[in-house]
Amino acid sequence: MPFRVALSGLNAAGQDLRITANNIANVNTTGFKRSRAEFGDLYAVSTFGVGTNAIASGVSLNRVGQQFTQGNVDFTQNSLDLAISGEGFFTLSDRGSSVYSRSGAFGVDRDGFVVNAGGARLQVFPPVQGENGRFDGGRLSDLRLVTTDAPPNATTSVDAGLTLPANATVPTITPFSITDARSYNHSTSVTVYDSLGTSHVQTLYFVKTGTNQWNVHTYIDGQAVGGAQAIAFNNQGVLTTPANGRVTLPPHTPTAGTPPVANGAADLVIELDLSTTTQRGERFGVNSLTQDGFATGRLVGVAVSAEGVITARYTNGQSTPLGQVVLTRFANPQGLQQLGDTAWSETSESGEAVRGEPGTSSFGLVQSGALEMSNVDLTAELVNMITSQRNFQANAQMISTSDQLQQTIINIR
Repeated sequence: MPFRVALSGLNAAGQDLRITANNIANVNTTGFKRSRAEFGDLYAVSTFGVGTNAIASGVSLNRVGQQFTQGNVDFTQNSLDLAISGEGFFTLSDRGSSVYSRSGAFGVDRDGFVVNAGGARLQVFPPVQGENGRFDGGRLSDLRLVTTDAPPNATTSVDAGLTLPANATVPTITPFSITDARSYNHSTSVTVYDSLGTSHVQTLYFVKTGTNQWNVHTYIDGQAVGGAQAIAFNNQGVLTTPANGRVTLPPHTPTAGTPPVANGAADLVIELDLSTTTQRGERFGVNSLTQDGFATGRLVGVAVSAEGVITARYTNGQSTPLGQVVLTRFANPQGLQQLGDTAWSETSESGEAVRGEPGTSSFGLVQSGALEMSNVDLTAELVNMITSQRNFQANAQMISTSDQLQQTIINIR
C-alpha cells in the first residue's frame, strides 16, 4: 500500500512541476494567465463511509485552477494593440464561434478586418447610423477598417470675424476692381470646397463707402459671386446691417481650368456670417475665418478611447466612429475552457456571457497602444519548482523505504 500512496505523490509532484513549467514557458506570452495545481487527498470509501481510523490512500489532482489576476501593461507603438485594465475579455469571432481573450495584439487582414494572430475577428458594437456617438449595444459586428476615401462636404457657411479700421477712408479710385488695390481698402481669403471635394479660393474685398458704411464684394476663383453686399455699423462699432449679421450669397457654379469651365459639381450656396465683425481701431484684423466644408479624405490612422470607441482619422481632418469594443465577463472565469493561443470559450461552469461597454458596470477600461503581459511571477514559480522537486524526491524516498521494509520481511526466516 505505501507504494501506491507514494506513487500518487510522485504523480502529483510531476503534475505540479508540469504546471509550473508551463507557467514559466509562457512568462512572456501576451494575455497569458498562470495556473496552479489544486490537490485533494484520497480515501477508500466503503458502503458505510470512512472509519475514524482510516488512513488516506494518497493524493490526486482535483483541478488546474486558472488565476485571472491583472497582468502588467506594457506600452507599444501600435494603436491597434489594446489592453484591458480591469475585468472583462475581448470578444472575438473565430469562424462564427465566439471566443474570448485578454490578449489585445491585433492587426489588419487583407480584407481590412481587425484580427488577432489566429485570424479571429475583434467584435464591436456598430455605430447607429445618423446618430453620432451612439452605438447599437444589441448586436455585434466584425470591426473593419474602411479603406475607401471619406466623402467630401461642400462649404455652406463662411464665418468671418474681422475688425475693420474705423479711420479708413473712402477709396478715390472707382469703380471697384480686384485688379486695382486702390479701389478697395482690405481683403482676405479662405479656401472653400465644392460637392466633389475640389478646393476654391473665396476672397472678400471690403470697400468703405461712407461713415460706418462698407461694401463687401465676394469672389470665388476670381469670379464675382453676386453684387456688392452693404454692411453698416453703429457709433460703437457694432454691426447693425444686416440685422443678424448673415448674408446669403447667390448660387455660384464651380469652375476649373483656363478658360474656366464648370467642373461638374453642384452649385455652391454659401452663407457669409459677419455677426462677429466690428469696426474699431486703426488697423484691419482677421480674428477668425472658418468654413464648414472639407475635401476627400484618406485613412491615416485609428484612435481608440478608454471607453473602447474606435475612430478612423482621415487626411481631411475628419473622423468617423467605426464601433465600440465589446467586453465580456463571466460569473466564474475559472470555469472557462482553455483553447490555446490565450483564448477561452464559454462553458456551463463559467456561467453565461455578460457583454457590455468598457468603463460601465464592472467592466474595465481599454488602453490603446498597450498590451497586457502575462501575470506569471517568475520568482514565485522558481520557488514552487524547488518545492515540487523536493516533494518528488521525498515520495521517491518513500518508495525506496517501502522497498527496504518489504525486503526485510521477505528475508525473515
